[in-house]
Amino acid sequence: MEYDVVIVGAGPAGLGAAIRLRQLAIEHGTELSVCVLEKGSEVGAHILSGAVFEPRALNELLPDWKDRGAPLNTPVTRDDVSLYRSESSAIRIPDLFVPKPMHNLGNYIVSLGNLCRWLGEQAEALEVDVFPGFPASDVLFDDDGSVNGVLTGDMGVGMDGEQKDAYAPGMALYAKYTIFSEGCRGHLGKQLIQKFELDKDASPQHYGIGIKELWKVPDEFFEPGRVIHGAGWPLDENGASGGAFLYHLNDNQVSVGLIADLNYRNPWLNPFMEFQKFKHHASVRPLFEASERIAYGARAITKGGLNSLPTMHMPGALLVGCNAGTLNVAKIKGSHTAMKSGMLAAETIHEKLAADGKGGADLATFDAHFKASWLHDELHRTRSFGPALHKFGALAGGAYNYIDQNWFGGRLPVTLRDEHADHTQLKPAAECPRIDYAKPDGKVSFDRLSSVFLSSTNHEEDQPVHLTLLADDVPIVTNLSTYESPEQRYCPAGVYEIVDREAGNPRLQINAQNCVHCKTCDIKDPTQNIVWVSPDP
Repeated sequence: MEYDVVIVGAGPAGLGAAIRLRQLAIEHGTELSVCVLEKGSEVGAHILSGAVFEPRALNELLPDWKDRGAPLNTPVTRDDVSLYRSESSAIRIPDLFVPKPMHNLGNYIVSLGNLCRWLGEQAEALEVDVFPGFPASDVLFDDDGSVNGVLTGDMGVGMDGEQKDAYAPGMALYAKYTIFSEGCRGHLGKQLIQKFELDKDASPQHYGIGIKELWKVPDEFFEPGRVIHGAGWPLDENGASGGAFLYHLNDNQVSVGLIADLNYRNPWLNPFMEFQKFKHHASVRPLFEASERIAYGARAITKGGLNSLPTMHMPGALLVGCNAGTLNVAKIKGSHTAMKSGMLAAETIHEKLAADGKGGADLATFDAHFKASWLHDELHRTRSFGPALHKFGALAGGAYNYIDQNWFGGRLPVTLRDEHADHTQLKPAAECPRIDYAKPDGKVSFDRLSSVFLSSTNHEEDQPVHLTLLADDVPIVTNLSTYESPEQRYCPAGVYEIVDREAGNPRLQINAQNCVHCKTCDIKDPTQNIVWVSPDP
C-alpha cells in the first residue's frame, strides 16, 4: 500500500501528527493520504491510563475539544507534593517551595487510553486510515538510503518459525515520509538512531520504569481531582531515585504508581517490589485496604530531556514524542509535548510536500520549527532538572531546581548534564547489599504474575519470542556471574527466570508471553544483549 505519510504508533504524538496533517490538507485544498499503524488491538489498548494532562497542545490542535466531547472530565482540584522519610513519615512540601513546573492546577486527570481512543476517532473523521493490531516490524529503505515506509510483521508464525494455519504475510506500507512515534525506546526508532547517528551530539538518553495500578475506591476515600506526587522512601533506602504518584480520576478510580530511575546501581533492586512496598506507607495504606485493584501495567519513560534529545529528522522520516525523548521530566508529563512534536512534524512535512510533492528528503527544516516553538522553550528551561536530581539527590537537587525554576525561570546560565548511560551504572552484586522484600499480602501488595493477569497485553505461547538475545551465553557468563541476573528483578512481569541452577546447569528462561511491553530489559540490561522486537500481532 502507498501513502503520502505513514505514522507508526497511535499515541498522542502519532495521532496529533495525523490530525494536523489532514487539517492542513483540507485547509489548503490538497490531497494527502495518511495512515496510522498501532500495535495494540485497538487504539489506546497499550496506553497506560491514569495521567495528569496539560491541554496546551490540544488547545492548539482542536480548540473546540470540549464541544467534541474529549474525555477530559476531571480538572485538578488539589495538588500535593511530599517527601517520604520512612514507612510512617511524610513531609508535605509547601506550595511556595515546589518548583513551578510541578504545579498542576489548570490541568486534567485523564485516562490517557480513553483520550487516545477519542483522538483516533477525530483522526478517522478526517479520513485518516487507522490500523490497530498491526505492529511495524521493519523499516523500508529506498535505493538512496532514505526511509520510504515500514513493513508490518507476519501473522500466524509458530515458535519454531513455521507457518501456522492462520498465517498471513506482513504488508509493506510505502510512504513519501514516515513518522516514528512508537513511544519510549521504540524498536524501530532505536535502529534509526543508530543507523543515522542521530544521537552523536547528545548526552546519553536516560529512562525510568513506571509501574502503575488502577484501583476502585469507596466514596469516603475518593477525592476527584486530587494529585499527589512524592519522592524519597522507599527508593532512597537503596540508593535509588524516582518518585511515587497518586491521581484521583472519576468514577471512584484512583491511579497509583512509582517511577524508578533506571540509573540505579544495586542489581538486587526490584522496582516492582519497591512499588508494592510504597503502597504500605501509612499515608496511603488505609485507602488500598478498603479498595479493589482492577488494572496493572508498566512502561519505561524517556526522561533525558533536551540534553539527550537526538536529531529528530533523517532522510524520509521524523522521530517524535517519547520515541525521541520530548517528555518534560520537571512536569512529569510527556503527552502534551509528544502531541506538539507530532504537530510540528506534520507542519514540516506538509510544507515540504506542498513545495515539491516528492518524498525522501531530509527534513532539516524541522529544527527551525522546533526551536521556534514553545516545546523547545519548555524543554530548554527544564534541561538541568533531571541531572540535578541525579547528581545531588532529592533534597539538594530539589533545592537547586527550586532556585533554577522559581527564581530564574529555568534560565540559570549553567547546564547540568549526566553523561553516564543507565545500563552502565550497575555494580557487581558482590559489592552491594542484598535487598530482601516482604512477601506480598494479596490485599495491598501483590506478586508479578497476578499483576500481569490484569494488564492489557497478551501473547499466544506458540509464537516467536520477541525478546531476543544477541549472544546466548551472556546471560550466564556475565549477567549471572557478575550481577546475579538483574533481569529477574528489573522486569515487572516475571519474563526472565534462571532455571536449573541447582542442577549445576543454569540457563535463562524467557517467558515472553508475560511481557507487558515496558522495554526495561532493552534499556537496563548491563550488556545490552537483550533486544526487544515486535511480537506477533
